[in-house]
Amino acid sequence: MNQFLEEQYKNLGISREVYEFGEKIEESLKERFAEIDARAEYNQMKVIKAMQENRVSAECFNMSSGYGYNDLGRDTLEKVYASCFKGEDALVRPQITCGTHALALALMSNLRPGDELMSPVGKPYDTLEEVIGIRPSKGSLAEYGVTYSQVDLCRTEVLIMRISKKQSMTARNW
Repeated sequence: MNQFLEEQYKNLGISREVYEFGEKIEESLKERFAEIDARAEYNQMKVIKAMQENRVSAECFNMSSGYGYNDLGRDTLEKVYASCFKGEDALVRPQITCGTHALALALMSNLRPGDELMSPVGKPYDTLEEVIGIRPSKGSLAEYGVTYSQVDLCRTEVLIMRISKKQSMTARNW
């Protein structure tokens, strides 16, 4: 270890033995770190390629009116995301700040009055309860006429039977 680093570690109260132990562990993980670095580089190239294919340019970084009309930057960013994730389209907004927002948006965009949302894995996490209407809330799916049911987790064959029974009672033709 070089003298400057050794002095810094010493000032932090980290002994040479602890430092060397860390070095040994890091050395043992070198192969794993190399795999992670290779995956990161692959994904970085995928993003760069998507940016090139979708012609990201300086104009994409111009100010926007905030209304979203003719927002070249936002539209291009969504094309880049769609390319990277091999999707037909993408919706990328700073207002979607968490998984609950994303799931609420998807559910409210796709479910209609009279539809049923069924969870085959038991109760959803607590932040979705108000979105669905398990806990009453203004603007919930339940308020718009979407019903909810769940099948609690159990052995696979029992779960399949319960879901099949539930589906046959509530199936709708898409």
